[in-house]
Amino acid sequence: MARIGIIGSEGRMGRALVEAVQAAGHEVAGGADKGADVASLADASDALVDFSAPPAVQNNLHAAIGAGIPILIGTTGLGDAHHLAIDHAAQAVAVLQTGNTSLGVTLLAHLVGEAAKRLGPDWDIEVLEMHHRMKVDAPSGTALLLGEAAALARGAHLAAVADSGRDGICGPRDEGAIGFASLRGGTVAGEHSVIFAGEHERLVLSHVAEDRTIFANGAVKGAEWLIGKAPGRYTMQDVLGL
Repeated sequence: MARIGIIGSEGRMGRALVEAVQAAGHEVAGGADKGADVASLADASDALVDFSAPPAVQNNLHAAIGAGIPILIGTTGLGDAHHLAIDHAAQAVAVLQTGNTSLGVTLLAHLVGEAAKRLGPDWDIEVLEMHHRMKVDAPSGTALLLGEAAALARGAHLAAVADSGRDGICGPRDEGAIGFASLRGGTVAGEHSVIFAGEHERLVLSHVAEDRTIFANGAVKGAEWLIGKAPGRYTMQDVLGL
């Protein structure tokens, strides 16, 4: 039985995580939310799971380093400075950062990379995602994860080929671009499709999240896997052995 600390415990994902940790036979070491002492939570935990907000990530990483325990970061909307902080922390502790903890999405990202590599540059790639009306970032972390998988398979950096700003007379599609379209409404937990459009044919790889418990269950599996791992930066694909 592991002691898992939950950062962002009062949010929707945090509440789902409490149930998932207990269902997996582990102990909830405690929760930390805005203004809470994350360092004390880290000292009482075997691993931390962070679904808070980007401004809190660096402090949460410091808490994990101070306690010498691994941390899984599922917070989305991260920027370059956050990723640099994660790289630094990964020199001291095991860090798993992902835009989506679903095991199904993890496999989907693997398949997207395989498709992008095997189909080649003649196939255009578009990523379509939909989430509930309260989501604050777009494209979603999952959409970016899928786009990154496609870009890496083509030997490109996503930042150089991403196109998420089409509006008005924007001209023809740029060769090699990876397009993003974001829909928001209702209570959708998450829907993602990666469209490969070739000459006279299309391949669509999709995932539908029907309940956020899938993310909580995946996060618990990730946290379990991290315990005892050497310092480094890991992904959910490592958890599945892909």
